[in-house]
Amino acid sequence: MLAVLLGCAAAYLARNWMLAMASPPPPSGTIVVAATALGFGTVLNSDNLNEIPWPHGALPDGAFATKNELLKDGRRALLAPLARSEAVLKSKVTGPGQRASLSALLDQNQRAVTVRVDDVRGVAGFVLPGDRVDVVLIRTVERQNSRPENVSEVLLQHIKVLAVDQLVNERQEAPTVAKAVTLEVTTEQAQKVLLATNIGKLSLILRQSGAGDPTAVRPVSEDDLGAGKEVPVASVATPIPASLPATAPAPTVVEVIRSMKIERYNVIRAQ
Repeated sequence: MLAVLLGCAAAYLARNWMLAMASPPPPSGTIVVAATALGFGTVLNSDNLNEIPWPHGALPDGAFATKNELLKDGRRALLAPLARSEAVLKSKVTGPGQRASLSALLDQNQRAVTVRVDDVRGVAGFVLPGDRVDVVLIRTVERQNSRPENVSEVLLQHIKVLAVDQLVNERQEAPTVAKAVTLEVTTEQAQKVLLATNIGKLSLILRQSGAGDPTAVRPVSEDDLGAGKEVPVASVATPIPASLPATAPAPTVVEVIRSMKIERYNVIRAQ
């Protein structure tokens, strides 16, 4: 009887232990999420936020455990759109009392500069906020032979796009033909961009998502396209008459060059 009782007790304890290992512990904390879909610039308050259960001590970096923790120091606004039930993170909201402006999107020691584009130089509208681009300068330079030549140079690489016109929504999916693109740059890079706008034309090259660091790129000139090489021009000869009077002197051929085009003429000396 004692052995039977001990066996039943062991089976009961083993069953409880297996159930405890199979089922995760119930959440003992909360996390703040969006109560509904919220757009850029939305001012956060108790009505558009929710607290849902979340395991204590397992909050994502930058998350808020309670609404009071999020709103205690003053009003905050969204810097990025949020879907329903998406967690509110510090990187997606302004500081206490700040408004949702472009300056709030800038990283530390960064500046914003705007480049004028069109449907071609703006990659047909497929450059959207959050993308990475290269900035290319196309200008005309004077060579040693005083012949003007067009040159294309990569001015900046791996630059983050902050806004397209007045659109800063990183979740925008439809292409938009814009007139201006705002880039996040350093102070020195901003100086280069502003100076380049007075020298030539600026165009954007869209980089692959997740592309690596900038690489060395040499300028490209017309010679690389073959446009600077002289193409031989076929000469046009004037046919020589089949027969001349017996008393006429032999004709002399005169070559005349006009704009790299050679023309030949038969000239008879005067007696």
